[in-house]
Amino acid sequence: MFGFDKISLAFSSNPIFFIIALIILLAYAVYFYRFTIPQISPAKKTLLVSLRSLAILLLLFFFFEPVLTLAKKFTIMPKSLVFVDNSRSIKIEDGTNRQKSEEGFLNKLRSNSISENTRLFSFGSKINSVSLDSLSKFDFSEGSSNFSNIFSGANKVNEEISSITIVSDGAITEGANPVFTAEKMNIPVYTVGVGDSSKKIDVEIKNVIYNEFIYAEIPTTVLANIVNTGYANQRVTVSLFENDVMQDQKNIVLSPDGLQNVNLGYTPKSGGEKKLTIIVSNLKGEFTYANNKKVFYVNVLSNKIKVLVLSGSPSPDLAFIKNALSSDDNLKINSITQTGNNKFLEDNNRNNLIDSTDVIFLVGFPSQITSNELLNKIKYSISNKSTPVFITLSNGTNFGKLEFLQSDFPFTVKLSSNNFYEVQPIVQSGQTQNPILQNGTPDPAAAWNNLPPVLQPDAILNTKPESNVLAKVLINNTPVNRPLILTRKLGTKRSIAVLAKNIWRWKLQTAAKDSDLFDRFILNSVKWLNNKEEQKRVNLRTSKKVYSAGETVEFSAQVYDEAFNPVSNAEVNVKIKSGDESYNVAMNSLGNGLYEGKLESNKTGDYTFTGIALQNGKRLGNDSGNFNIGEVDIESVNPRMNYEFLKSLATQTGGEYFDASNYDELFNILKNLEQSYAKEKTETNELNLWSNEWLMAVVILLFGLEWFFRKRFGML
Repeated sequence: MFGFDKISLAFSSNPIFFIIALIILLAYAVYFYRFTIPQISPAKKTLLVSLRSLAILLLLFFFFEPVLTLAKKFTIMPKSLVFVDNSRSIKIEDGTNRQKSEEGFLNKLRSNSISENTRLFSFGSKINSVSLDSLSKFDFSEGSSNFSNIFSGANKVNEEISSITIVSDGAITEGANPVFTAEKMNIPVYTVGVGDSSKKIDVEIKNVIYNEFIYAEIPTTVLANIVNTGYANQRVTVSLFENDVMQDQKNIVLSPDGLQNVNLGYTPKSGGEKKLTIIVSNLKGEFTYANNKKVFYVNVLSNKIKVLVLSGSPSPDLAFIKNALSSDDNLKINSITQTGNNKFLEDNNRNNLIDSTDVIFLVGFPSQITSNELLNKIKYSISNKSTPVFITLSNGTNFGKLEFLQSDFPFTVKLSSNNFYEVQPIVQSGQTQNPILQNGTPDPAAAWNNLPPVLQPDAILNTKPESNVLAKVLINNTPVNRPLILTRKLGTKRSIAVLAKNIWRWKLQTAAKDSDLFDRFILNSVKWLNNKEEQKRVNLRTSKKVYSAGETVEFSAQVYDEAFNPVSNAEVNVKIKSGDESYNVAMNSLGNGLYEGKLESNKTGDYTFTGIALQNGKRLGNDSGNFNIGEVDIESVNPRMNYEFLKSLATQTGGEYFDASNYDELFNILKNLEQSYAKEKTETNELNLWSNEWLMAVVILLFGLEWFFRKRFGML
């Protein structure tokens, strides 16, 4: 009726009372106009009775509160999402004509009956929605293939999804493998593979492995994984270059197993970001030479991290901490150990050591015999120069003098007595993945929670608001709300505190268990304290380091003021150079101190960039970096269709893999899925006929009209 499946009227009380009241009032209206003075025609009587009856009916609505319900049923059809590879790898000539295969699929999709419930997308480095009437937008020019974007894009589709179909060669050249993410979505994924899955006669640099921390003038090794198919026992040359300068070269015989590692020596002469290239000499008959070259970037630290260990007196904590620090060849350890008034264990220039250090360790420092001159020097280094500091309350710590330094620590302390508590660490929830606490065990938190007790002073220990509590304490196996290990990051200042002495016991306890918890804790602390990346007020980066020719270079920036508050109204300009060419990119503010910008360039080669941030003409800071465009076409590196990935993606999600030559059944499967996922939904609207303000207006109007006509008819 009227396009609705159900129309009903409900009252707040029994409708019989409404009907009785309505009959009585209508009878009264008819009776009221039975005799009139003067007498009027039946037509006029009918008009007046109708006006009064309708007004009475509407008045009754206010008392009986009727609700009109209108219900309509309709079917929601789910959507089939289809993602078609638009990257340059589809143009690879491997005898299967990948481009023609995808174009044939698109034409069949457009003519198929499921197309009306299909959402079509192209994918490469980005996901783009494409109309089924605009298939010319597929030009197969994208510089990379990011499959993880498919599933993040599907999550943003605000509709019911019955299936996801991917038409591609399966070559992942950007982003992570999405199989795990796809499984969690509980949506079947169907894949159509284009290209030849057979292995080609080829030599390829599969992967490059190198140390996370590389230091200037310190030899290191770069490991190249070389894969060959069909070239066993052939000789090739593997070369390592920094920019265009050869660093090392090896002549090797390719393994019959098809896989081998080649170690290449590298000794950087200076710090900074370095472009490295590994090249394998070409062999006749290779399917492609694009994968014989690998370009990557490494950050070389200027020199060893200088760590200064200060102690008010010799102690076991001092010995164990210095021993842990000495285990890392990338650290240069200096120490100042006081043995008496103005007497020190080491014969060195203390002022120079304090001025040049990168990280300070305070072990039982300051002590009762620490001079004010030395105390002021340390205070200046920590407070004014923002030298990061690690402190442990080891033997000999003088809490009175410690108050002079604690403005830059993550805690405040006030000694209550000379007693100590035996306490054990208990890692706080949310800190189990903290990099400082990682120790190489399957359960890092459990390793910490099983450590032997250390001694904590009987003192009032307060955590500063901006501090982060990594571990609290157990006293007699009872959790106590007292901090044990804390960190603090405020602006450019960083600090770590262990509020106890005799932490050397942690080393002895773990030695028998073949664990390096203590050493890792000390070394992880150095790395965290020396991390200057987050301390820069302007951070400018590209989305990646190596781009394919024609690919858009994306810049992102973070800008902070002197107090490290985000700045959203800065002018951020990036100057980019490549040979004789130069470009300028004005970054757009995204709010909260974040900025973005893009560069379109068809010129291949190495690029350098420098970004400057200004606020009201005042310079906030700058940052710089490098990237490369087109030296290696990553879409041509792996010419083989990745059948294993496409098959696994379909199988793990409950879908099915199809070959490009036989996928007609896919359309029937998608259609059946749409029908099985279809949902019947009832949309119900309830209208409160008694609570609308217009209802009272109509009642007043009806009574007004009745009065108007009575006067026109000359009635009393």
